[in-house]
Parts: sequence; C-alpha cells; structure tokens
Amino acid sequence: MRIIFLAAAAAVLVCQPVSAAPRTECKSQALKDLNRLSPQGHDVYVAVTDKKFFTRWITCDDTQLGLATAVHETVHLLTEEKDAFPLIGGGSVKRVHDVSRLYPPREIAARFNSGSTYVQTYLRPGAASSSSDFMYLLDELNAYTHDLNSAVKLQPLHKGGGQVDHRDGLAALMAFMTGYVDTAKRQKPATWQGLQRPETKHVIQTLWNQAETVLASSCGIPGIGQEDRKFIGPSASAPASTRDQRRRRARAPRASTRPPNPRNRQSRMPCGTVLFSRPLREPAPGL
Repeated sequence: MRIIFLAAAAAVLVCQPVSAAPRTECKSQALKDLNRLSPQGHDVYVAVTDKKFFTRWITCDDTQLGLATAVHETVHLLTEEKDAFPLIGGGSVKRVHDVSRLYPPREIAARFNSGSTYVQTYLRPGAASSSSDFMYLLDELNAYTHDLNSAVKLQPLHKGGGQVDHRDGLAALMAFMTGYVDTAKRQKPATWQGLQRPETKHVIQTLWNQAETVLASSCGIPGIGQEDRKFIGPSASAPASTRDQRRRRARAPRASTRPPNPRNRQSRMPCGTVLFSRPLREPAPGL
C-alpha cells in the first residue's frame, strides 16, 4: 500500500465538485511511456490479468507518481495471486509462510520516530498486516523496490513541484528490515534461528540485494525524498540508547521531525557510501 498517494487521492476527491469526472485521457500515453522508460515496470502491467486494476492508479496530474503507484499496488496483487514475490527483471521467489510465526514487526516500532507516517502505517499495532506478520513486511519491501525502480526510470516525466517522496518508502522498509533482523539477533533467538533457515535466508537476501541496488540507483536525484534521511544510515534503526550515545559523541543537533521543504533543500543520497548496516546482505555474518 503506497500511503502518500492514497492520501493525496483522497484529498483530490474531497475537493472535486460532485459532477467532476477524473481525468483519464492520459492513461494510454502513460502506458506507452512506462514501456519506453521502464520496461521492467511495464512487465508488471503485462503480468497482471486485471488491467483495470493497474490503470486505476494512473493519474494525469502526476503520471510519474501514478505509474509508480500502479506498479507498487500491482506487485502486491501478483504476490497474492502467485504466492511468490515478483522480481525486477523477471522471475520470482516463493513466499515462505513459516516466517509468519516469527515475532511481530510491531515490536521494533520504538526504534523509530513514532511521528513517521511509515512507522504509523506499517509498524503500529492494528494497522497494516506488516505490523503483525514478517511475511508482509517482506511484501512491502518488494513493492517499494519495484515502486522506486519505476520512479527513477520515469524521472523524465517528473514535473517541478510534484511528488517528492519516491525514495521514502523503500528507505523506511529497508530500515525496518535492518531493525527487525538486528532485534532478532540480539533478543529473539527463536526468530534468529528461523531467519537462518536456507529457504528463508534466500528470500531475504534476494529481496534485500534487489532493494539495495534500486536504492543506490536513486543516488544524486534531487527532490526524490522527504523522510528518507530519517531512515538512511547505520544508526537509523539502532536501539534508542545506542542512537543517543552516538548523538552525544558527535554533538549533533536534534533533527527536526518536520519534513524538509523540497524548495529549500533538495534530498540527495551519499552515493558510494554504506547506506545501511547490512545484516541481510550476502555474505552477512551469521545470516
């Protein structure tokens, strides 16, 4: 579920006159642009049987956002239909249902800023399925990977002053994954053992490596993220006591919880640097 798009769509519907019909004239051209600029995103459209499910997310006001959202939501649908995570470039990895018995991801919520929309949506108790089931956290990781991959490729369609959160979702889900595995290693021996099962390990590493590659591809693109800096870096998902110690040593000022204004400060990624501690990447110690 791509949360920012859904909120924006709801706002548009509230503000529109009752007689106003949604603009749809751009959809045919949008699909052509997707095939031209992001063939891997177009593969998602080709793979789904219900084409209307895909095209319903396309908006004429922000084609880049609409197409990336369509890819994201359709990846969720394909995952459910095929019981497997679709991969960028073709193929898939089967879901491992045993991971649903591991500790619930909501237990790591305290490691992150509670004011974050992503924390509230994916980790808050009683919210999305990802808060109670690790398999659905993997599902969101994969959907946001496809989402950002398409958004990067569709950058030529970007309109100035438009959507600027494309990188946020993947940055957040990668931080959640890092925090989940780190907590398992430190405090949850049964889950840690479960994560090391070959089939589970293979799924996690495959999705993680794909996500890391896509995140790196967005480096240097200005204005493509707002909350991403809150999640990126080896200390982003560290326990609170560890973060506090690092902040005191660095004498860093307290970060504002207010998203930066993209007109005043553009969000850029430090390309060529380690973005996360890598407990999920091959070869990861103990995983």
